Amino acid sequence: MFFCTAKVGKTSLIMSLVSEEFPDEVPLRAEEITIPADVTPERVPTHIVDYSEAEQSEEQLYQEISKANVICIVYSVNSKKSIEKVTSHWIPLINDRTDKDSRVPLILVGNKSDLVEHSSMETILPIMNQFQDIETCVECSAKNLKNISELFYYAQKAVLHPTGPLYCPEEKELKLSCIKALTRIFKITDLDNDGILNDNELNFFQRTCFNTPLAPQALEDVKNVVRRNMADGVKDNGLTLKGFLFLHTLFIQRGRHETTWTVLRRFGYDDDLELTQEYLFPIIKIPPDCTTELNHNAYLFLQSVFDKHDKDRDCALSPEEVKDLFKVFPYMPWGPDVNNTVCTNDKGWITYQGYLSQWTLTTYLDVQRSLEYLGYLGYSIVYEQESQAAAITVTRSKRIDLQKKQTQRSVFRCNVFGAAGSGKSGFLQAFLGRNLQVSDSNNSKTPCFAKQDFSFVFRGKNLEKNEELACDVVCLVYDVNDPRSFEYCAKVYKQYFIDSKTPCVVIAAKSDLHEVRQHYSLSPHDFCRKHKLHPPQSFTCNTTTVPTKDLYTRLTTMAMYPHMAQADLKNSTFWLRASLGATVCAVLGFAMYRALLKQR
Repeated sequence: MFFCTAKVGKTSLIMSLVSEEFPDEVPLRAEEITIPADVTPERVPTHIVDYSEAEQSEEQLYQEISKANVICIVYSVNSKKSIEKVTSHWIPLINDRTDKDSRVPLILVGNKSDLVEHSSMETILPIMNQFQDIETCVECSAKNLKNISELFYYAQKAVLHPTGPLYCPEEKELKLSCIKALTRIFKITDLDNDGILNDNELNFFQRTCFNTPLAPQALEDVKNVVRRNMADGVKDNGLTLKGFLFLHTLFIQRGRHETTWTVLRRFGYDDDLELTQEYLFPIIKIPPDCTTELNHNAYLFLQSVFDKHDKDRDCALSPEEVKDLFKVFPYMPWGPDVNNTVCTNDKGWITYQGYLSQWTLTTYLDVQRSLEYLGYLGYSIVYEQESQAAAITVTRSKRIDLQKKQTQRSVFRCNVFGAAGSGKSGFLQAFLGRNLQVSDSNNSKTPCFAKQDFSFVFRGKNLEKNEELACDVVCLVYDVNDPRSFEYCAKVYKQYFIDSKTPCVVIAAKSDLHEVRQHYSLSPHDFCRKHKLHPPQSFTCNTTTVPTKDLYTRLTTMAMYPHMAQADLKNSTFWLRASLGATVCAVLGFAMYRALLKQR
């Protein structure tokens, strides 16, 4: 807090606050003072700096202006000249020394009110209307201690709850950035997405922001205030977005900025009305060789988000519904390519299963982005968690899984390698139940695919320098009709996986075509036999029906039991037992999905 101007009693104001009595002797400048947090109304420490033209240089003045969080411009209510100097000298000087986009809030302080019987407010109000950086004006007296405490309260309030980012006094309306932030808050609080905050939602909002519900009569009083001032602020006995924005405009106009700021900060906003990095990206520690998954509560939350935007109840999101869902984001996070990587309906719209799969994929591959997205959706607020990090499960090290010969993970990754044209895309699309005809119509070359009932993430890979190879199972795909196709698979295996504990499977793709001899020293079957791999698995997506899932079930089994996958390749009992286990897991996953649908 910085005090400027001269010979108007500003030093006396500071000393009267500290000593609670008018000083007999007043120095040219008060020493710097820090008031501890426990004696201030807002419970924050306050550092008070005085300025004296007689003792300090202009350079020192500029330095203090640049460091100040709030500046008190003091004038004498009985001096017309000191009032004129507020606009002719001090405000222009301060504005010249501060950035236009981050102006310091100003408090006009009319001192020596004990010397006059009239108020200076009639003269000051036009100045306040002219300069939007002025937060408020306080008339006080250092001599009789009138409004001394109030002055410092308003100065603190100007820093903690500034008007500038929220409200435009000239237009008498909220600023666009404030409207945008409050609209997001409204949409998060509107739990059923009907465009109205009913009594339950208003109480949820009240508890979230102020830790206490509103009594039924208090709710009615709030709605009656809105009804009296605007026609469409209340609908079906609930508060509309217009009504919600009007209430916050009213709070600010009545000097209750702290109410709106409490709401904004609870929903993650900083002083510039941007979501803070701490809110969007809470700290989460991920040790090496561990993966990230969404937990049960996170899936329930995402189900509720899907549910409230699936207006036509068809278990799929139309482009309009997707757009509505992401209105709480500053940008559109999912492009049209997402529909090619997860399950869609016959219209190409992302289904409920595909929607959850995309979240699974994002969390597995880029957990920071998943945290950011959950932050925009308000996960920590709706589920009353410290942060959205509570939605993430960090799995134990895969090394421990191998030692214990069991895994706690529910999401597995398969890297798919193959030469250009070998059939990788068809193999990936078949994972989503799409045959060749559907895949061609999608024309998809997207390298990541996910499906919720298998809890599996597939990545089509083209090996490049420093390529990330870590995964749970590897598919080496070759075209049975291309004599040069298998050589690529053999080279990849020998260079990267021959000494790896990662299970590998060779896929003989396009098996509906004539099989030709491969131009390699060993045939695919002999190569697999030499390296103790399972024989090449025949595959085609050139079918009239949905491609078979048997191969994907086997891949899931190998990912779940990596310690046994290679050693027991010839053990049919193992494969029957393990495949059954993987299938049961898939069925249970699908059963959970169906159960969630029934809840809807």
